[in-house]
Amino acid sequence: MTSDTTRTTPVTAEAERLRELVEAARFVLFDFDGPICRLFAGRRATDVARELERWLERQGLPALLTEEERGRPDPQVALRAVDRRHPGSDLVADLEELLTRQELRAVPSAMPTPYADPLIRTWTALGARLAIISNNSARAASAYLAGRGLVGCFAPHIYGRTHDLHRLKPDPYHLNRALRAMGAAAGHALMIGDTPSDLQAAELAGVPFLGYARNEDKEQCLRQAGAEVVVRSLEPVLQVLRDLRE
Repeated sequence: MTSDTTRTTPVTAEAERLRELVEAARFVLFDFDGPICRLFAGRRATDVARELERWLERQGLPALLTEEERGRPDPQVALRAVDRRHPGSDLVADLEELLTRQELRAVPSAMPTPYADPLIRTWTALGARLAIISNNSARAASAYLAGRGLVGCFAPHIYGRTHDLHRLKPDPYHLNRALRAMGAAAGHALMIGDTPSDLQAAELAGVPFLGYARNEDKEQCLRQAGAEVVVRSLEPVLQVLRDLRE
């Protein structure tokens, strides 16, 4: 039978690795939807995806999406699919703007991630510089942060989706852009994300990664992708920072 000591060793080791990641971070790059809030908590992402599909139908272009791509819960599936077939087109620009407007409509009902607000404020108070690296619109991220009184903790380093969709994560373009703008060495930064694409972008940029998973499925997905440290709550991250202040 496995002893209590043996069972707790991996957890203790990961907790120590979490502390090392947090203590070493001088620049913290947050994904937006997930680690900071649930953008579509009050309006389902599936409904937004369907709105993009209806827009394509009104343009007489329903055939741009395959049967597999229709009805997906992530509205960015439709956007990326159209971009693959018509990269850089006005059609992509119009569809991206439609998605941005839908994200902005979702901001007032977005649900803050527990402990995210005090975590952001505490890290800022300790002198860390923060940035947003998101596949959502930077306008939506800025609007949400302004409503929470947090935009000053990040601005001007809020990097989000543009019409150049090939630069979305897992491409490290915006991570590298943030690092250059802040004068940060990759090894002194930390990326906090909740998807394998966040992890991959961090790895390509050479930035240490901390996974955030609000449920077991998301945690399993991150660990299968190779994430070594994953938290189910931001509370232990905040506690490390509070320990540093003492």
